[in-house]
Amino acid sequence: MEEKVVNAIQDEYPDDFAWCYGCGRLNEEGHHFRTSWQGEQTVTVYTPKPEHMALPGFVYGGIIGSLVDCHGTGSSALALHRKNGHEPGDGVEPPRFVTGSLKVDFLKPTPHGTLIKAVGTVQEIHPKKWKVNVEVFAEDSLCARGEVIAVVMPDTFLKSV
Repeated sequence: MEEKVVNAIQDEYPDDFAWCYGCGRLNEEGHHFRTSWQGEQTVTVYTPKPEHMALPGFVYGGIIGSLVDCHGTGSSALALHRKNGHEPGDGVEPPRFVTGSLKVDFLKPTPHGTLIKAVGTVQEIHPKKWKVNVEVFAEDSLCARGEVIAVVMPDTFLKSV
């Protein structure tokens, strides 16, 4: 049974904010990572494409790093949206986050040709700064751990330079 993400926070981002290479739904060349709640944790599932290979049989580490990054910012948006009394799909625009810090530890090679799953645990460390601990699995095998410090996106990000 293939896992699917429903009620992804990225589906709620307004068009101006939906272009991220990792999770932007409007970026035709992007990965389209989608993050939602699974109980009290967050989840993103993804099947790497053939071109995401490092060596035959293994996923390129940059894909794992990108997955951890977007999962962390999406998880932070989910958590703050919930703290504000909302859930994806309720018609209220969620907050957006940017990456303040990204750390990834590769524990073992990630096999190619299988679905990978990021699972996040979110912790508020400041009203505008959240920490997400992420574990990346291929089937039941833990392949990577990451930590994302996500910061509420400043209003100036879309203003012309």
